[in-house]
Amino acid sequence: MTDRPRDIRALVNDQDAYRDELYKRWTGLLSYRYIGRNHSAMNTGDVDDTVVIRRDMRNEAGGIMAAPLAIASPEGCQTDMVAVPNPVIGSVQIVDPGFDVNKVQIVGSGIVHQGRTMGYGRCVIVDADNPQRIIAFNEGQGAVIGIPPDGLDRMDVSGTELVIADSPDLPPLWQAFGASRRDDGYWMLPSLSTELASPDAALHIGPQHVVLETAAIDFAADRAGTRRLQTVSWHVMFMARGKVGPFRVEGGAYVGGPNKVGVRMLLHDEGNGDKAITSAAALFDIL
Repeated sequence: MTDRPRDIRALVNDQDAYRDELYKRWTGLLSYRYIGRNHSAMNTGDVDDTVVIRRDMRNEAGGIMAAPLAIASPEGCQTDMVAVPNPVIGSVQIVDPGFDVNKVQIVGSGIVHQGRTMGYGRCVIVDADNPQRIIAFNEGQGAVIGIPPDGLDRMDVSGTELVIADSPDLPPLWQAFGASRRDDGYWMLPSLSTELASPDAALHIGPQHVVLETAAIDFAADRAGTRRLQTVSWHVMFMARGKVGPFRVEGGAYVGGPNKVGVRMLLHDEGNGDKAITSAAALFDIL
């Protein structure tokens, strides 16, 4: 991990510096590169709206996790070319766990309504080899917290991609994103670094989704007595920018109806007065 990043909004009056910093931050951010999502609105080259589902994107029952699906399509926010976006809500409803799905495709991603500061978007995630098979619905809300200088173009990111081959030796997503479970039992993310930060120098949604779902599975497993769990509903509210870190997950699980268990969580920025920055709720099927 590298030094704490700077807020790109400080460079809005210098187009060249802004462009250089955006390229540096976009190619340094771990989230999309590690999941394997190419954003044609940001990157030059061929359009590719697919994501290969590796075994590190699956839970212990073999189903697809919510975190990689949420990262693959962060709905509701305008691109960094036209705004400094700030996610507010991310919501994933998993229709099909995709036990035998090798690749998913993001269909219809984009803004449904854009107000002066708030945007609302959604998409459908399908089996790339059988587009009639729905895997998940994804909806989101985002805010505009800054306007970049005019004249930004899509970036050539060739050579900066991460090629992650599927293998039994792959680390779990939480490890790849720098999360860990401390001796006091709390799941946490380390202090903010460029690999984990959005251009506005705040904790990116990617590591948040990963550590929160990891913690949620532990909470649910402790209550259900099994780790054969499948996320079916995933809802996250990004209440404040994570500025410092480390970031700690608190939460608890609640048994619902037959073969159901729910989890509620808060993510705290310990280095910023222990402020609660993100709230999350998950519903699991017990398989």
